[in-house]
Amino acid sequence: MNRIAAASAALLASTALAQAGGLDRNQLGTGVLFEEGTYAELGYSFVNPTVSGVLRAAPVPSGDMADSYSITTLSYRTEFNENLSFALIIDQPYGAASNYNTAGYPINGTVATLDTQRLTAALRYELTNGLSVYGGAQALRAEGNIYVSLATGNPLTSFSYRLNADSAWKYGFMGGVAYEVPEIALRVALTYFSDVKLGMSGTEGLSPGAGGANPTMTATNFNVTMPETILLEAQSGIAADTLLFGSVRYTAWDGFSITPNRYPDGAGGVGGSLVSYTDDVMTYTLGLGRRLNENWALSGSISHEASEGTLTGNLGPTDGRTSFGIGAEYTQGAISVAGGVQFTNIGDATAGLGGAPFADFRDNDAIAFGIRIGYQF
Repeated sequence: MNRIAAASAALLASTALAQAGGLDRNQLGTGVLFEEGTYAELGYSFVNPTVSGVLRAAPVPSGDMADSYSITTLSYRTEFNENLSFALIIDQPYGAASNYNTAGYPINGTVATLDTQRLTAALRYELTNGLSVYGGAQALRAEGNIYVSLATGNPLTSFSYRLNADSAWKYGFMGGVAYEVPEIALRVALTYFSDVKLGMSGTEGLSPGAGGANPTMTATNFNVTMPETILLEAQSGIAADTLLFGSVRYTAWDGFSITPNRYPDGAGGVGGSLVSYTDDVMTYTLGLGRRLNENWALSGSISHEASEGTLTGNLGPTDGRTSFGIGAEYTQGAISVAGGVQFTNIGDATAGLGGAPFADFRDNDAIAFGIRIGYQF
């Protein structure tokens, strides 16, 4: 039953979450903590979203403003003794890739990228009666490059803005508790991931009056706090060679913002937010895994995030999602190869500008492909 558990997790581990809530890209799970012996895993995902909208004021399309992206993860787990184990995970948890390149659209020329790296080091200690506790440290850094061009035809509201900034490594923590019954592949794990406060530094510039300008850059410093998360994961065998699994994830995106020093605030001043969220996000996942024989196993899953119905920013005009995926794993001796594909129906959104509806984004989607290679030493 352990190999079914691994195959069922293959889809979640191998395919990124296309256009998930907030800036989420790769939502860390705890599966590697529960591997056996010494284990190493390499994963790669490619995500191709399609996100387009139309202006409220006139039938002017935005074109596809969401660039494709990839994610690489590396995990390692080993045992010190029969009770104590250690895991190291390297991943890319948050990100953004926006690119408006349709002539005539008011923010044509706007480009934004955000990339992050995270290292998680954790210890797990197995108690009696199937209980275990685990915890460790997380290190996170971020780098962003943003250019916003707004051409409204009015010099009082048009502007060009540029930001190039990154952060040093900053630290948080994670910890949790799990209960297992190996005979039926039952495992329930509850994990807390702390927030991490990043100090961003770099340069930014603002040219008021016209879109498309190249602003004069000056030094800047500001803070961005990545949110805390609570994750509940569960799995259980429900029949011979069949596993039911799922998770509920809470992420505290309410109150999150990226607010540099010179971005316009919409009222003639500066200090506005490039990105801001007013709602927390709940992510629900349910899946089924089935072992076909000693080498092959298949899995399928569905994930859902509810729409909030509030105005979104133009750098991420999505609101909720529903994802469907299938995965497969082939095991031969110490090597396992898992892959999956995930289709996401991205929730309709209304992007705002200056607090008013600006454009409607409808009928958008994304497709993700992933592969994961594991080796048991």
